[in-house]
Amino acid sequence: MPAYRAPRGTRDLLPDVAAGLNRLQGIARSLSVRYGYREMEIPLFEQSAVFERGIGECTDVVEKELFRLTPRTEESEAWALRPEATAGVVRAYVQHGMQTWPQPVKLSVVGPMFRYDRPQAGRYRQFWQWDAEAIGDPGPAVDAEIVELGYRFYVEAGVPEVQVLLNSIGDPACRPGYLETLKAYFRRHSAELPELELRRLETNPLRLLDSKDPAMAVLVAAAPRMGDSLCTACAEHFAAVRAHLDALGVPYRVEPTLVRGLDYYTRTAFEYYRRGAEGQQQALGGGGRYDGLVELLGGRPTPGIGFALGLDRVLLALEESGRVAAAEAPPLAVVVGADPADTVSRLRVAGLLRAEGLRVRAELAQRKLGRQLETASRDRAHFAVIIGDELAGGDVQLKDLEAGTQRLVPLADLARYLARAEKTHRHG
Repeated sequence: MPAYRAPRGTRDLLPDVAAGLNRLQGIARSLSVRYGYREMEIPLFEQSAVFERGIGECTDVVEKELFRLTPRTEESEAWALRPEATAGVVRAYVQHGMQTWPQPVKLSVVGPMFRYDRPQAGRYRQFWQWDAEAIGDPGPAVDAEIVELGYRFYVEAGVPEVQVLLNSIGDPACRPGYLETLKAYFRRHSAELPELELRRLETNPLRLLDSKDPAMAVLVAAAPRMGDSLCTACAEHFAAVRAHLDALGVPYRVEPTLVRGLDYYTRTAFEYYRRGAEGQQQALGGGGRYDGLVELLGGRPTPGIGFALGLDRVLLALEESGRVAAAEAPPLAVVVGADPADTVSRLRVAGLLRAEGLRVRAELAQRKLGRQLETASRDRAHFAVIIGDELAGGDVQLKDLEAGTQRLVPLADLARYLARAEKTHRHG
């Protein structure tokens, strides 16, 4: 047993996993550019109040999952590692006066988040998300765009049979009346409520619909529906969102109990699931509209909508569906040498090729040429650049390990030849 291990709930991203995660981040960044969401970065930690006020003090994220930091004594602020990106992005929107920019402001963040969560499959205490936010547009067209953007990510990542669960949770005009109806319903069943849900009944009754306790399933199924209490404006907004999604061909299902877990959501709420894997812990990602959050964090009233997609969950979904998430790209060429001791020449030639942007490994072990070539084949390299006596005349031997052919190539032309071969993947 090693003396030191990664902290519980975290893991080392070994090369194969890192390659899969990098691929997903690349897809997220590519889609951000295509859809006009500009990438930014926010600190890994914020003032705790950003999350307590923005996310809600009675949410699981703040009550149980927030990684709080203990600052040095000269610091008066309380900090916490970011459990999600939306609150930090909105804080930055207010702090940097983005309300004066052309609206909506569309932003994207890709990176690690932190929650003191109970470790389980696909849930880590340090995890990776892609976050996209559109601030300054009341919708409903932008709601559909961002839902479709998330769905497009799963399509391009190769996750099979993803669908959207969709709901409207109303706004300050109609939700208070619904909450009173919901409270009255659950109070009639207070004897059946677990202790945690009994506390939530008074502090955050909407969260009862999002309960993870199996004992709540029957009560939640029979609870009043927000859809029956929507005001005219919210009902029309929700109908327009669905009409846009229908036009885009995004598969969705209206799910009346979907409320999401954070206090800042209004109107549109959505989650992504694989068909047949729609349990409480199976969401691949989700998001919703937060029309009051900018004001809550000190800005003028400004509408907004966004999502957070869990990249760790996508890697797990790809693995469960029998799809390879990614493979680390093998070297295009390995530089080997007839003289086992002449590592200087091998390293110099490799450096010239790397400077041209080529994936090249130098064989630096002082062993016979046959062993060097065996290692190059094991690394799945396409070519072996063999350094021998020909180097004095400015040439090298280039062996195509896949085709089994070999030819003399001027060193001055080697990078251009390899680049062309990689592009066409033709054997020499």
